[in-house]
Amino acid sequence: MTAIIEYIKAFLYGVVEGITEWLPVSSTGHLILVEELLPMQVSDSFWEMFLVVVQLGAIMAVVALYWNQIFPFSFKKGEPFLRRDIWSLWFKIIIACIPACIYAFVLDDIVEPYLYNYITVSVMLIVVGFVFLLAEDYLVKRPPTITATGAITYKIALFIGLFQLIAAIFPGTSRSGATIIGGLLLGLSRTAAAEFTFFLAIPVMAGGSLLKLIKFGFAFTATEAIILIIGTLTAFLVSLVVIRFFMDYVKRKSFRVFAYYRIILGVLVLLYFGITSFLH
Repeated sequence: MTAIIEYIKAFLYGVVEGITEWLPVSSTGHLILVEELLPMQVSDSFWEMFLVVVQLGAIMAVVALYWNQIFPFSFKKGEPFLRRDIWSLWFKIIIACIPACIYAFVLDDIVEPYLYNYITVSVMLIVVGFVFLLAEDYLVKRPPTITATGAITYKIALFIGLFQLIAAIFPGTSRSGATIIGGLLLGLSRTAAAEFTFFLAIPVMAGGSLLKLIKFGFAFTATEAIILIIGTLTAFLVSLVVIRFFMDYVKRKSFRVFAYYRIILGVLVLLYFGITSFLH
């Protein structure tokens, strides 16, 4: 019975991951907050690994939906075998990943214990929410100059990578939120910024998942393996729906609704945990 309850929790975590990974509201932040309210009965080392590896399911949804835009080889007659435009895109993605990779290998284990908590998450939810509002006001008078991911330069890709680094350091920032804001401020259209954010997540999150698995040692119990499978598979299926919704949304509307959501959620979480701590 205990294992079944943990499987249900894994399913719920997968739903939360699949929804929040692609919306600029911080998936890791939400998972940390859900864990405060609905903790899994697993070891600390497994939880830290699960928190990252469950994102792999969400990433596979991007691969499935955007396969034709990210697979750099062509097997069609009359077309070059190597698709140079996609190879160029991947080189830009790699450039954008460099800051986050350096941080992950050098500082991640040092910083993570101090910042992965509800206070940091709540504060960053609020701060980035206001940044979104300011960015929207700024962009009203500044039409985009880049409307497709293929037009992104290596310099702009690197700067977007620096925005991603902020999210890597501070949980609650939202990786997608940080890179979308960075892309918008650098002249990308909403669609181009969102798509590049999706593509950028593939090596970052796949690499992060592999790193966590290696550190964990692949030493799963049967229950832990099932929990991980349920969480990642659920995240994959939910992400397929959410990505389609989000791309349709950004073509027609601004990000203000996500900004307001972040601010309200951050305030509510601070109040909830503040009152809980006071009563205890």
